[in-house]
Amino acid sequence: MAPSLTGNIEDSHKRIRVLFGGQFIVDSHKAKLVWEHRFYPLYYFPIEELPTNFIQGKRTVEDHDLYDVVADNTALKEGTLKVYTSGDRAGLFNIQSGAMDAWFEEDEKIYVHPKDPYKRVDVLQSSKHIRVEVDGVEVANTTKPRLLFETSLITRTYFPMTDCRLDLLVPSELKTGCPYKGEASYYHISVSPNHRKENVVWWYRNANLECAAINGFLAFYDEKVDVWVDGVKQEQPSSGVRA
Repeated sequence: MAPSLTGNIEDSHKRIRVLFGGQFIVDSHKAKLVWEHRFYPLYYFPIEELPTNFIQGKRTVEDHDLYDVVADNTALKEGTLKVYTSGDRAGLFNIQSGAMDAWFEEDEKIYVHPKDPYKRVDVLQSSKHIRVEVDGVEVANTTKPRLLFETSLITRTYFPMTDCRLDLLVPSELKTGCPYKGEASYYHISVSPNHRKENVVWWYRNANLECAAINGFLAFYDEKVDVWVDGVKQEQPSSGVRA
C-alpha cells in the first residue's frame, strides 16, 4: 500500500480557476493541494485570495468560518466555502468541489477532484483466463482481459462486451465520475426474473485518454461476484481498497 498522505499540504504549480454562476470567483496561482484523507487531495487557497464579493452569511464552526457562495444574487450555494482559522490549515480556504459549476487547471476542465500527483493508473492487456459467476450463472468468460492497476486500489478486470452475457444486463440510471477514467455508466445483472444484483457492472463509453484502452469494456465488482483466474477461485475482497 502507498504511504498515507493524510494531512499533507503542498504547493500546486498550476493556475486554478473556479467557475460559478458564469463567473470565475477564484483565479489563483498560489493554490495548495491538501490531503484531508489518504485517497485524494483537494484544492485550498490562501486567505488573501478570498472572493469577498461572492460570499455572505458568515458562521463560525469549530476551526473554521463557513460562508455561502453567491453570484449575481441568482446563484446561491449555502455553506460551501470554509475559511480555516486554526490548525495546519489556518490562513487557507476551500470550496466544496461539487457545488461549483466547473474547475480548471490552467485551461483544462477537471472532474470530481484533483488528480493525486502520487497516484498512477495503468491499463495492460492480459491473456489470463478470467471468469465471473453470479449465483452460479456464468456472466463473463475471457482470455483477453484488460487489467486496470490503480495505486492503493485492487486490480480491476475489464472484459470485452462480446465475452459477457449481455442478455442478463439491465441498464441502470446510475453514473459516477472519476478524474482518471471519466464518466461510468452502470448495469444491473438479472440472472432470474425474481433476482437482480444492482449496479454491479460498469463501463466507459468515452474514457479519458490515459485509460482509453477500457472504452467499451465491462467491469464487475469483485466484491459482489465470484471470480476465477486461470481456474483458481479468488477470495472475494471486502472493498475496492487494497489491504
